Amino acid sequence: MYTFAGGKRKYNNDTTDEMSSRMVCVADFEEYANEKLARTYKEYFSSGADQCQTLKENAEAFKRLRIRPRFLRDVSCRDLSTTLLGEKVDFPVGVSSTALQGLAWPDGDICTARAAAQLHSCMIVSTYANNSVEEISAASPGGLKWFQLYIMPDRPFTQRLVRRAEAAGYKALVVTVDLPVVGKRYPDLKNRFHLPPHLSVPNLQGLQSSASQSNDERNYGSGASPEDPALCWKDIDWLSSITNLPIILKGILTAEDAGIALDHPGVKGILVSNHGGRQLDGVPATIEVLPEIVAAVGERLEVYLDGGVRTGTDVLKALALGARAVFVGRPAIWGLAYNGEDGVAEVLKILRNELDLAMALSGCRCPAEIKHPLVVREEYYSKL
Repeated sequence: MYTFAGGKRKYNNDTTDEMSSRMVCVADFEEYANEKLARTYKEYFSSGADQCQTLKENAEAFKRLRIRPRFLRDVSCRDLSTTLLGEKVDFPVGVSSTALQGLAWPDGDICTARAAAQLHSCMIVSTYANNSVEEISAASPGGLKWFQLYIMPDRPFTQRLVRRAEAAGYKALVVTVDLPVVGKRYPDLKNRFHLPPHLSVPNLQGLQSSASQSNDERNYGSGASPEDPALCWKDIDWLSSITNLPIILKGILTAEDAGIALDHPGVKGILVSNHGGRQLDGVPATIEVLPEIVAAVGERLEVYLDGGVRTGTDVLKALALGARAVFVGRPAIWGLAYNGEDGVAEVLKILRNELDLAMALSGCRCPAEIKHPLVVREEYYSKL
């Protein structure tokens, strides 16, 4: 079991250094978090929709891809840095929006933001953070932060939330488009999941719920659900009309929708995502969808990916198939559960170092050299 000592969890009498020596990959953090988080909280973070087919496929699909390394290319000097909408980051791995991080660690959102800033990466802050947009920004000065936004049925409230994000220095709005209604997640329903009394969702203070929303116990204690069945493309245009921040659409899964996005000038990027497998079960893994999205938008929009990224080779494969960067959600939560800010930083460092190793072993010196021919489906070799 563990105890809190100096604000850090420790195994019995183990020192922090002894703990760290045991954590050599992201899976180690997952194992730790699954043992130490309260069951209801663990299942909230780990669950997917329905039978979790998509949740499982997000990770498994990466394993069906093969790397075709090139050698004799002088990889003695490597540079992992890239830009996201013109902002430089040290490596192409950021933290995706994840609600209720306070369930994993006190002030979890602040800890994650500090870790991302420490590693010169990007964090997407959730509308359902347990700290306000202002608190998170003030606690991580200089860090690149985007704000994940639900366009609420209450448009004036949504506009005020956008203004707060702008004033707090966020550099983009990541609009979740795949939640017209909330997916069915068995553990949340069985556990009657609700926000514990010591946590709140300050970004939603003052938002009134509708009668139908108030009946959904999964409103996370905020009094309101993020769903809006009426959300459509004209609402993206409305958002563009009230802000100068670039808009990234999170949840696009088809070339058809990616093509439509090109007709909406405020949209500057697409985050290929299936909500971590938590919405519609049976949709493809994000790495499977990525190539058609990239083909549909060409160079006109930046394309990112989240879902199932667990190793540096996963990152390499996503970059080869056209992602400019990847974002991780659950791995950051596992890092939080392990050791707060330091735990998230360790997870990001592991992914950064694994990507660096994968690049060296595949003949790539920078992200621009990670090209599509580097990766093939496993069937490529079945003809031999």
